Amino acid sequence: MTDSALVFVPGIHFLPSVALRLLVPVILATALLTATGGCAGKAEFDGAEALKHVERQCAFGPRVPGTKAHDACRDWFVAELKKICDTVQVQHFEYQLNVSPAEWRSKLRLPARFTAPPSTKLPMDNIIAVIKGTDGKDPSLLLCAHWDSRPTADLERRAENRVKAIAGANDGASGVAVLLELARVFKAKRPTQGVIIVLFDGEDYGPDTKDMFIGSKYYAKNPLPVKPKEGILLDMVGDADLEITRESWSVDANRALCDTVFKTAEGLGYSRQFRNQIGIMIEDDHLPLIRAGIPTINLIDFTYPYWHTLADTPDKCSAASLSAVGETVAAVVYARSSNP
Repeated sequence: MTDSALVFVPGIHFLPSVALRLLVPVILATALLTATGGCAGKAEFDGAEALKHVERQCAFGPRVPGTKAHDACRDWFVAELKKICDTVQVQHFEYQLNVSPAEWRSKLRLPARFTAPPSTKLPMDNIIAVIKGTDGKDPSLLLCAHWDSRPTADLERRAENRVKAIAGANDGASGVAVLLELARVFKAKRPTQGVIIVLFDGEDYGPDTKDMFIGSKYYAKNPLPVKPKEGILLDMVGDADLEITRESWSVDANRALCDTVFKTAEGLGYSRQFRNQIGIMIEDDHLPLIRAGIPTINLIDFTYPYWHTLADTPDKCSAASLSAVGETVAAVVYARSSNP
C-alpha cells in the first residue's frame, strides 16, 4: 500500500458525548454477546494461530509474482482454504509490466550501475473463497487483503538493499493471516449472512503506484462469485504497536461501516488499537473497489516504521494486535448477521 503523500486530513475527532461514551460499550457488549453466542462479544479468534499464519507465509520467501515462492504460497493458501471454506477458486490473469530502466532507477534512487529487471507479463492470482451463511442467500460482504510482497525494499538506506524483495510480514501477510483465522471461526460458527474472502495479488509490485493494486483492479472489474455490496480491507494490521484510525477515503465511501467497526472495537475494549479519529488518505486496494461501486473501508496502521524495508519480518507482529482486529471484524460480521 502507499500513502498518497499529498493530502493530510487534520485529526478531527468523531467521539460521542461523555454520556454516550459510557453507554455505547455497554449497549454493544450486550448486542455482541447475543450475536456471538455468549463470550463477552468476542469470537473464538486465536491470535497466536494467526501469528503462525504470518510466519508460515514468510517462510516461503518473498511472495513476488513470477517466483517459485509466490506460487508455492498460493498453493498453500488454496489447500488451507479448501479445508475450511465452502468454495475456493483462483482468479488467474496476466499483467503487462512496462517500466523503463530509467524510471525504475529513479523510483528506487539507484545509480546507473544497477540493471533494471525486464518488463514482462506477470502471472497473477487472486484467491476467492466463500463462507456461506445460514440464511442461504448470496453473501454481500467482502473481506479482503493482499497476499503478495514487494519486490523492492525501496525505503532501505543502502542502494544495494533497495533491489531486494521484502518478507512483507505486516505489509501483506498480517491481513491474510487474520482472514485465514476468520474463515475458521466462521466455519465453526456460521454467521447468518455469508462472506466473500478475497486475497489480492499484485498490490505491492511497483515501483510506482501505476503498477500497484493490480489484483484489486482486476477483481473490481470481474467480481466473483457475485458482486459484493460493501467490503472491509485489512492491510498492515499486525504491528505490535497497533493504531488504526479512520482512513479518509473509507469514511467518504462508507461512513456507516466505519462507524460500526470503530464502535464495535470500543465495545470490545480495543479503543487503543482503533483510534476513533480521522487519519490520512491512503492509496490502497479499497480504491478500485470503491470506484467499481463496492464501498470498502480500509483498516490500516500506516505508522509502521518497517514499511517497505527488509525489517518487515514476523517478529515485528503481535498476536494481540491480530486478535484485536480479528475479534472486531468477527463481531461486526455476527452483529450484522443478526440484523439482516
